[in-house]
Amino acid sequence: MEKINIGIIGGSGLYQMPELQNVHHVPVDTPFGPPSDSFVIGELEETTVAFLPRHGRGHRILPTELPFRANIYAMKLLGVEYILSVSAVGSLQEQYAPTDMVVPDQFFDRTRARARESTFFGDGIVGHVSFANPVCNELGDILEESCKGVGVNVHRGGTYLCMEGPAFSTKAESNVYRQWGMDVIGMTN
Repeated sequence: MEKINIGIIGGSGLYQMPELQNVHHVPVDTPFGPPSDSFVIGELEETTVAFLPRHGRGHRILPTELPFRANIYAMKLLGVEYILSVSAVGSLQEQYAPTDMVVPDQFFDRTRARARESTFFGDGIVGHVSFANPVCNELGDILEESCKGVGVNVHRGGTYLCMEGPAFSTKAESNVYRQWGMDVIGMTN
């Protein structure tokens, strides 16, 4: 299997990347079951990337049903070292308008479904991993500069609140999250 350094996970509305050239599909098996879909391997401006539609083509997988561990493990098997994960989110702050790009640097987990695995460890394997700074600054710099280069309004920093879904939050919940200082809200971080 060829090694691919960059992985892209598409969220709601991003199920394919028409810009990819020389495309082929690669199924990947993992110890955590199958990923959301086959990977689309292709060239984007002369760089080979692995693209995965998070919800599967056709948006057939709910947020609580996503095989997060399989998706990330499969990326690792492909040799991916940098993952750009795109998510459709709601804004909790007025400064973030529709079509703006927010590059968060923190996450707040409000999920509670038992089916949503949150670790690769367990079953006799204990691992404690620092998650204090969960975002790669180098990749954030590249994304910020790329947004500016094509005229996209970009905001650097902030907190992505991940809620359970598939129902959206109530107004009361959103008001509490806003008071907590959360910036954007989604279901699949």
